[in-house]
Parts: sequence; structure tokens; C-alpha cells
Amino acid sequence: MPHNSLIDIPGVAVGSADDLSLGSGVTAVIFDRPAVASVSVLGGAPGGRDTDMLAAHNTVQAVDAIVLSGGSAFGLDAAGGVQAWLREQGRGLVVGGVRVPLVAQAIIFDLANGGDKNWGQFSPYRDMGYAAAAAARLAPFALGTAGAGCGATTATVKGGLGSASAVTTAGHTVAAIAAVNAVGTPIIGDGPWFWAAPYEVGGEFGGRGWPTEFDTAPRLKGSPGTSTTIGLVVTDTTLSKPQASRLAIMAHDGLSRAILPAHAPQDGDTMFAAATGARAMNDPMRDLAELGHVASLVMARAIARGVYEATSLAVIGSQRSWRERFAA
Repeated sequence: MPHNSLIDIPGVAVGSADDLSLGSGVTAVIFDRPAVASVSVLGGAPGGRDTDMLAAHNTVQAVDAIVLSGGSAFGLDAAGGVQAWLREQGRGLVVGGVRVPLVAQAIIFDLANGGDKNWGQFSPYRDMGYAAAAAARLAPFALGTAGAGCGATTATVKGGLGSASAVTTAGHTVAAIAAVNAVGTPIIGDGPWFWAAPYEVGGEFGGRGWPTEFDTAPRLKGSPGTSTTIGLVVTDTTLSKPQASRLAIMAHDGLSRAILPAHAPQDGDTMFAAATGARAMNDPMRDLAELGHVASLVMARAIARGVYEATSLAVIGSQRSWRERFAA
């Protein structure tokens, strides 16, 4: 794919805002027109805003934006900033003569990464959400220690923001974006090998392959409640909301292929799925199965890329990145 990222889906813009001293940030995914969307939450400690409206049985069919953010519960303010920007653009569902932009969000816990969280009376996340939406472009965006992945960590190496894309045999494009902040580990043993290595394309996260022997002993982040990997898969296909729900469920397979363990009690693992509707399916049952399969692969690759591209925060006690430990 041209960019190997979410912007390979026409009509999908990505923008980020972050603060390295704070050690946190926001990533906004803006659809040029409302996209059919759903969500699957499998982590034991999730945090989100307006995720219930995306349940397959509920009324709302499409959203204007999806937000990934740091900040734990404080970070939920970010969706309000994105919503404010969208309203300025005249976006939103008209209800009683008022435009209401529809924005769903998930958060990660990055409050214990060494950054300065003494922000005063109000959190900075509403302003960062607005800035992320205003910065959204149909253009390449920063990976690693950027946006929602700015302050992300894992059990072993610095987490980050990652993305990847692919095309199905039927010609449908599928792309993923993820903020990787896991209680588990994306690398095998003490590294440098990624669990996602079998799905790597073109050395996009180092080309190290798998080791000859596997160390599967659990490696877990020390502090409870400090985790969560969140992400979004988008396709240019026409999907119903229940079909988007199935795509979100299958995207979790990519998370579990890239991080061990996944969906732990301390994780809030959340996967969104959205469809822009540019291409119809010829064989809905088969095409949806392949879309889910490819979604799992691009999500696994996006997770590994987020870790591979990350750099350590320049704060006391920050976690070392994969590049610091293994690039040499």
C-alpha cells in the first residue's frame, strides 16, 4: 500500500496532538462523511465515551470521528474538543435543529509514565482533542511516541502509535491504527523478536523474525490498572453495523497475535471498526470473513510498528524503547 497506514483508506484523515513533558496525547480519526461503525470491548478495565451507541443493536449507524487518547478518565475530555471542531465545520447529526457531531472514544492509562501530570484545575485533553482534529490531514502522520501513543508503555518496552494497511483478494482496502499500552509484552522473551513477526511486510518493524526457541513465561506490567491497547480498523467496503461489529471482534485477534497476554483484567482493550462504503461486497459472507482476517493481520502489524517506531520520553524513570535496547 502507498503509505502502509490508515490514510490508505480514501476519505479518512488522521491528526495528533501531544505534549512530551506531559507524556500524553490524542489522536483523532476524522471521516469526510459519516462512517458506519461499531466496537468490541474485551479488556477487563475499559474506558470510553459513547461506545454504547456503537453496539450493533443500538440506533446510531454512523459516526463523524473516532478518538484515541491518553489520560485515562481525564482523557475522555478529548472527544469534546474533537466534537467542537467538527461542529465548527458544520458536521453532525441534526437533532431538533441542532447539529450534534457523533464522536466515539477510547482511552489508555498513561498517568504513571514519569510525565508531569500537574496540569491544574482542568485537564489539557479537550484542547488537545481540538488540536488533533484541526491537524487531521489525508497525509502521512507520525508513529511511535506521538498522539495517543505518546506516553504508552508495555511490560517490556515503550509503547506507541502504530498503523498498517493491506488489500484483500477481492480488492477491498483494510487499515488499522493502534495505541499500544499493554499490561503484556509485544516481544518474545527479552527480545528483540516481535510476536507479530510472521505477519510483517517489508521489514516494517525490523525484520528480525522469530527466535529458534520461545520464552512464553508471563511478563506483566507491575502496576495494576496501568494498561490498555486501543485501536481502529477501517475498510473502504460497504458494511452494515452488525458486519462492522464482527470486524471489530475479529480485529481483537490481531491484538492477541501481537501482545501476550492480551485482554487481561488490568487491560481496557477496545477495538473500533468503521466502513466508508466506497466498494460493495460481491460475496458478503466470504468477503466479510476475509475482511476480518486481514483486519487481524493489519492490527497485529500496526501494534508492532507502534512499538518499533517509539522513542523513550525524556523524563525521569521513562521506559526504554525497543530501538534503545535492540536497534544497534
